[in-house]
Amino acid sequence: MTDWIKAARLRTLPLSLSGIIMGAFIAKWRLYGEGGTWDWKILALALLVTLLYQILSNYANDYGDGVKGTDAKRMNEAEARAVASGKITAKQMKNAVILFAALSFIATIALLYVAFIPNYMNEFYIFIGLGVACILAAIGYTVGKKPYGYMGLGDLFVFIFFGLVSVCGSYFLFTKTFSWDILLPGTAVGMMSMAVLNLNNMRDIESDKLSGKNSFALRIGFRNAMIYEMVLLQLPLLLILAFLGINGFMQGQNYYVFIVMILLIPLSKLRRKILSVKEPKELDQYLKQVGIMTFVMAILTAVGLNLFN
Repeated sequence: MTDWIKAARLRTLPLSLSGIIMGAFIAKWRLYGEGGTWDWKILALALLVTLLYQILSNYANDYGDGVKGTDAKRMNEAEARAVASGKITAKQMKNAVILFAALSFIATIALLYVAFIPNYMNEFYIFIGLGVACILAAIGYTVGKKPYGYMGLGDLFVFIFFGLVSVCGSYFLFTKTFSWDILLPGTAVGMMSMAVLNLNNMRDIESDKLSGKNSFALRIGFRNAMIYEMVLLQLPLLLILAFLGINGFMQGQNYYVFIVMILLIPLSKLRRKILSVKEPKELDQYLKQVGIMTFVMAILTAVGLNLFN
């Protein structure tokens, strides 16, 4: 059981929850202002679904990299991968991927049933398709003949699914509407998620070169990947600030909504520490920190918007 828990890579879970929390509580704030209703059952099921997606993704990545021999070349990997180390067989991991894909689909149906049935049938079917796309994306990063993670497309998919789909999708589950300004926090969470993946790929840049995994970091080189990382960590809070400004908080007295801006200081310190790294293996310690920063950003935004609702 311990090996399965390690393979689930629990340190990645706060990152996956961030988009749901961001979208759900922006929806709560907006519905409160419009006199609408907000359902805790939708939040609980959405969190369950995203946790299942994340574990599915981690198991699929372990399986895909393991059978391709990618992990065997990672001498500096902080977390020993289960399949590559032989702690879990490839067949067992494949079965786990199938099981969690099924569980993810069942949980998705339950979520969409609560959110859309019986009054929003068209949305119900559209979101089923979106759920299937999420499951396929979770598996397709390293699994298959042409996994997109090996073609340098991981950053794009992370931005779409961890950012836009997670935030905008969860917002829609509650409000049944789409608002263009939700793209700002969606982009913020997406960029923070890309920052985590880029750190991971920068750390593994030498071993990925040997195994033929052409991540985006490998394609542009370590130096440019570091510049890219700084941009990804610089812009999200500015996007949240823009979202608050668009919604009129700059002119009001509700300054508590800007509580999220206290992250400017720790994020600045974190950027300096990452920028000072000379050896790729030293980046591993910052993966969890960026993930937690993303989670805290979502929590503080939610608290700021809903503190007195």
